[in-house]
Amino acid sequence: MARSKKTPAKKPAPKKAAKKPAPKKAAPKKAAKKTVAKKAVKKAAPKKVVKKAAPKKAARKTTAKKAVKKAAPKKVAKKPATKMTVKKTATKKSARKAVDLAELFAPLTQGEQADSLRILLEDMRLASMAKVGRYRVIAMDPLALKTSAAEALRIARVVIYDYSSDRCVEANVDLDGFEVRDLSINRSQPMLAAEEEEAAIEIAISDTRVRDQLVLGEVPIAAMHYWSHRPSELSHNRRTAAVLLGEPGARPSLVALVDLLDAQVTEVVQGQNW
Repeated sequence: MARSKKTPAKKPAPKKAAKKPAPKKAAPKKAAKKTVAKKAVKKAAPKKVVKKAAPKKAARKTTAKKAVKKAAPKKVAKKPATKMTVKKTATKKSARKAVDLAELFAPLTQGEQADSLRILLEDMRLASMAKVGRYRVIAMDPLALKTSAAEALRIARVVIYDYSSDRCVEANVDLDGFEVRDLSINRSQPMLAAEEEEAAIEIAISDTRVRDQLVLGEVPIAAMHYWSHRPSELSHNRRTAAVLLGEPGARPSLVALVDLLDAQVTEVVQGQNW
């Protein structure tokens, strides 16, 4: 009987009750996993937000801006260089203009004189004078001409007297363009050329009428152009020179009128009647 009291048959009941809280313990584990997942999501969220990449891009922009800022002074440094070159070229151009202006008023060279005469004689308006060939160049001087385009040209002013037709030819010859710019033909009598004066003196001295009337010490003093106002006289229409003869520094004692066309003395006049 004592054995029946000692053996109560309900000891495994607490074991079954211990099995019931097992799902309750598993629930917090799942919740823990969810919370872990949520924490992981929260931790991963800052990874997805590219906060670190933003400063990198900004750093690139800032570096690009810095590069642009650094390149800007280089461009500014190049601009003064171009200005300096412009100034140098301007000074060179001004120097060239100064040289050209100096050459414009320089005396004509022998080559320029030959070119100006050739260009003038090739003009069709002077074909008859060039064909006969009885002319003399009276003057040939440089002339600076300013055109409408503000450009200066080297011009030769040529004066020729045509003995065959008793005409005076005045022309402006462009030495740069090789053309006759202006041409004037008239009946005027220009002053004697140096060659005409020398020729008139030689003709007067070689004349016998003049040599017979000269006294010892009397020489040719001067030769000048003579143009009579009387139409009846030969010197009114012909190219004539008056040669003054006498002692140097005194009044001329004799005057010889020389016809330059025929190269002869037409009249001998006493100095007191001149």
